[in-house]
Amino acid sequence: MFFEYPYLLWLEFLLLPLIALYILRDLRGASPRMTVSDSRQWASGGAGRNLRVHLRHLPFALFIVALALIIFALARPRTSDQVQKVDTEGIDIVLTMDVSTSMLARDFKPDRIGAAKDIAIEFIASRPSDRIGIVVFAGESFTQSPLTSDRVTLINLMKEIETGLIDDGTAIGNGLATAVARLKDSDAKSKVVILLTDGVNNCGEISPAMAADIAKLYGIRVYTIGVGAKGMAPYPVQTPWGIELQQLKVEIDEPLLQEIATKTGGKYFRATDNTKLMEIYSEINEMEKSKTTVESFPVYTEFFLKYAVAALVALLLAFVLKLFIRRLPL
Repeated sequence: MFFEYPYLLWLEFLLLPLIALYILRDLRGASPRMTVSDSRQWASGGAGRNLRVHLRHLPFALFIVALALIIFALARPRTSDQVQKVDTEGIDIVLTMDVSTSMLARDFKPDRIGAAKDIAIEFIASRPSDRIGIVVFAGESFTQSPLTSDRVTLINLMKEIETGLIDDGTAIGNGLATAVARLKDSDAKSKVVILLTDGVNNCGEISPAMAADIAKLYGIRVYTIGVGAKGMAPYPVQTPWGIELQQLKVEIDEPLLQEIATKTGGKYFRATDNTKLMEIYSEINEMEKSKTTVESFPVYTEFFLKYAVAALVALLLAFVLKLFIRRLPL
């Protein structure tokens, strides 16, 4: 056992003057002697008087013990065991999500963007040791959240994502380039982009091929996910009679997404419903498990509470004994 604040133990020496002062006062306050011819009138109280004489110093002794225990507790006694080993993932991940209006298609429940957000939130919650960022794109792209390990903030920012925040379109190259910019200076053991889209690149200053080349240059692995049912899917369309669902053709540039994934060492997935999308995130979650063992910190056992409780018990005993002794006959 050792003390976190050993210098406080010097306070124990302050108890010596208290003990000396008590002894001095007891000697000066000794009962005076008196000579009498017959002591029978005091005989009946002899037993109580003798008991009182034996016990009268005990409350003070308990008080001193309590003070000594309090000082020990304040010095924070503790023990240290072996160093604990902690496994950390050592991975930085940027979730890159398409927020174009086509993500409102109802082939997923409640729609594509709603399903993508809900499953991404579960993915975030399952990666407590990683830093995660969020990038969104449509006709342009921006960072919704930089890399952070704050799960609460990430989940809240993911919930705020919706279509219509930026100009419509599908700038896959811009979205990937923004994600790469968030990761290029990272010193993590593994750097990953999960890019989710439901369309074909049709705008943006940076081509998807160029963005993939940049990702490869910085050692960033890209997992691409194409979202949408096979064939036709119901889209909400504004009509003079309100919003109606119309069956429109699903167009996803799968060869492009496959090329991006292959070039960067990732993998391409196709999600056709909520269950499949959840399985894809689970598979990526299992694939990205490059654990690193880190010797973190010693395991400490604290004894503050034990000494504090013992001091409290001593003080209570001293108080009870003092009341008891006062009730004994003289």
